[in-house]
Amino acid sequence: MPTIMPIRDLRNTRKLSEIAHKMQEPIFITKNGYSDLVVMSAELYERFAQINRIDQAIYEAEAEVAEGATPVSLNDAKSRLDERYYGKV
Repeated sequence: MPTIMPIRDLRNTRKLSEIAHKMQEPIFITKNGYSDLVVMSAELYERFAQINRIDQAIYEAEAEVAEGATPVSLNDAKSRLDERYYGKV
């Protein structure tokens, strides 16, 4: 069940921070009974951002294949990455 708090509770930042770190889920802040803001810990934000970057890369790769690009095998992709970052392996 999501954590929902009224905007007036933002005054108690220490309590809000404790809840965000303990729950490790977004806290929905309401204003006049309507959703207004979302607050989360920095760690949770980083996880969401990482997932978003992965999802975006998958979406872009699927779009390239749909436009006719030739898929690359996992082994070839790993070899290319190793070569890019570590030189010839």
